[in-house]
Amino acid sequence: MPNADWPSDERPRERLLAHGAGSLSDAELLAIFLRTGTPGMPVMALARHLTESFGGLRGLMTASRRQFCSVKGLGAAKYTQVQAAMEMARRVMDEPLRQGDPLRSPEDTRRFLCSRLGTYPHEVFSGLFLDNRHRVIQYRELFRGTIDGAAVYPREVVRQALEFNAAAVIFAHNHPSGVAEPSQADISLTRRLKEALGLVDIRVLDHMVVGHGEVISLAERGLM
Repeated sequence: MPNADWPSDERPRERLLAHGAGSLSDAELLAIFLRTGTPGMPVMALARHLTESFGGLRGLMTASRRQFCSVKGLGAAKYTQVQAAMEMARRVMDEPLRQGDPLRSPEDTRRFLCSRLGTYPHEVFSGLFLDNRHRVIQYRELFRGTIDGAAVYPREVVRQALEFNAAAVIFAHNHPSGVAEPSQADISLTRRLKEALGLVDIRVLDHMVVGHGEVISLAERGLM
């Protein structure tokens, strides 16, 4: 059934305007984004099919271009729309940090890191470099690896911190498995980095592990 022929209280756009975006299902939100279906498949049916096929919105939004475009009716144009939407969401999350305000709480940092690292299918180790007032100087993805881990070189981390003239740094990496629990290797690496940076008077404030919707702080766990 074409969208215009649906009962008005069942149309996703009308429901959003009447009740707010939070009242819509994942498939309804996706239907608004897609706007049109494919031959033989109305947009709501397509949206339901996609959310089921990719295991939800997260799976769809983080799919590779090849995976995304392999679905009939989805091509490069819709893939670029998805990527643009994700980047806009990241920038909205980043905005408080990009305005030069000091980090005021661990939650500020968690939201930022989730927006940056929470969608990668491979492991990424990053640093949030801060000045002596804990304002963000630079966020930098330092090392990338496979799903099994990323090789991290303390000498390169120290070089980057000195290049940014950082007074402190917060490290973070994601666990593509979705489980944010830090490993013994994560704890050992943090202590090595803390020791190396301490030699040049740069403080390591935290190391956060990002899972699916969860961020664990090694500092809060007393593992630094």
